Amino acid sequence: MLGWGMSRKQSAGILMYRFHDSQLEVLLVHPGGPFWAKKDAGAWSIPKGEFAEGEDPLDAAKREFREETGCAIDAPLIPLRPLKQRGGKLVYAWMVEGNCDPATIISNTFTIEWPPRSGHRQEFPEVDRAAWFPIDEAADKLLTGQRGFLDELSRNLTNRAPQRSE
Repeated sequence: MLGWGMSRKQSAGILMYRFHDSQLEVLLVHPGGPFWAKKDAGAWSIPKGEFAEGEDPLDAAKREFREETGCAIDAPLIPLRPLKQRGGKLVYAWMVEGNCDPATIISNTFTIEWPPRSGHRQEFPEVDRAAWFPIDEAADKLLTGQRGFLDELSRNLTNRAPQRSE
């Protein structure tokens, strides 16, 4: 239970997918900054970010996707079930078919003291790179707490597969 004046941390993001050479791929982003620089497996994320109590999660997801990739979403979005992270944060996500070019991503930045206790502040991109991954490889790259989104994406696409009429 949250105390008075405390709010639960929550974030919202978009899981973009495409079919490339008949293979399902998803767009993931790698967090920028010195803490993540040498991490790869289990460090990638869907483009997402925190939003304030009372803000519409879908609006936040679109904003965060644009801020972290420079790409705007103009296709229909399909909601996925929110996932509760180990630390208690609730992550809302939507799936969308698209084709954002990782080579052209433009991310907003953040400033931290680096190195720690140096008194020197440095600016880093929130996202230092993006890439398309086949769904099975994406499971290895993605943060553990977000892997459920891949399973739900796969289920949704299987359920939405066009039925052939003979």
